[in-house]
Amino acid sequence: MFYALNWFVVVGLFILWSLAAWAFHSIAAWTVANAGTLAGGAGAIEALQVPGWLAPWVPSEYASSLNLFISSLLPTMQAALEWVPLVAGGLSVAVWTVWGIGAVLLIALGLLATGLISLLRRRLPTVPTSSQSLAALR
Repeated sequence: MFYALNWFVVVGLFILWSLAAWAFHSIAAWTVANAGTLAGGAGAIEALQVPGWLAPWVPSEYASSLNLFISSLLPTMQAALEWVPLVAGGLSVAVWTVWGIGAVLLIALGLLATGLISLLRRRLPTVPTSSQSLAALR
């Protein structure tokens, strides 16, 4: 019974690990595929400016320094977006490599738990069943 329970837990963790890796890969691949929409340049950066409705509540020095800081990030962001397609292929390899390492560790954990269960079953005294106790009384 303990063996089945052990492997049920291991298989359940393996399924959750696989779903997490798949979800992370899907989200990351979607993000990489849609990163080009941010490459709109100044139009996309202007969306990051302090909104007009918030301007009366924010000191003008703070708003202008924030806008200046965001504008200074424009070349860095455009350079990073140019590298995104090159990273896309490596992303898949990295995610599934980490998944494989985790899968091997989960299987090793299951084997280790199976060995521990086996060791404990050999060391613990067995409780006689009713038929064994009747045979011992005769």
